[in-house]
Amino acid sequence: MLDKQQKKAKQAKQAKDPEKDFEESLYPHPYGGYGFPVVAFKSAAVDACSHIDGVTKVLARGAFHIDGELAQIAGTPTSREDMVRIGQGVADIRYRGEFAEWSTELHIRYNANVLSPEQIGNLFNTAGFAIGVGEWRPAKDGSYGMFHVEQ
Repeated sequence: MLDKQQKKAKQAKQAKDPEKDFEESLYPHPYGGYGFPVVAFKSAAVDACSHIDGVTKVLARGAFHIDGELAQIAGTPTSREDMVRIGQGVADIRYRGEFAEWSTELHIRYNANVLSPEQIGNLFNTAGFAIGVGEWRPAKDGSYGMFHVEQ
């Protein structure tokens, strides 16, 4: 902003590097492959309380925790090109990783005096359908990032 006010010359924008943007959109997992932040799954489950009677967001937030920082993702990412709108409707292209088929295992600790395993499973199934994780998830008017609990 200061440069603009001082009428300094603008720097040219860097050329897009789709491969670099794709790689930078992914989370490398310390044990190999890729991961995804577990906090996204917890946030989805807490947000799903809006769709479930009798479980509030405050109750859910304190009733369970997911161990670790990154959930290891089983699957192979491909690059996806998305048109996005940034400040004041300006169009831009983003290159992101997409896992068409994926799975993960979450280690959940819970307070059995507050929620049962069945309630937690229902919470996560609702979260996977109504909320999702990642870009263009159902909660953000998309259809990506949906998941379900494997029985």
